Amino acid sequence: MTRRFKVYARALDGHHHRIVEEVSFEAAAVATLEGLDVTEHDISVIVHDVDTGHEHCFRLNLESGETSACG
Repeated sequence: MTRRFKVYARALDGHHHRIVEEVSFEAAAVATLEGLDVTEHDISVIVHDVDTGHEHCFRLNLESGETSACG
């Protein structure tokens, strides 16, 4: 079952967000990077569940593909 997430990169203006439908916070974070023009190897993204209001931050390493919680 998919959920709707509002996702934006921390380094970018918060007004540049995407709405994606994915099964998890992590999947939404990764899906948002597709087509996003970023030059850093590590990027932080904020993922906000549109329905529940819960929010998570993830750090994504674009070279290794690793995902971890911000902190």
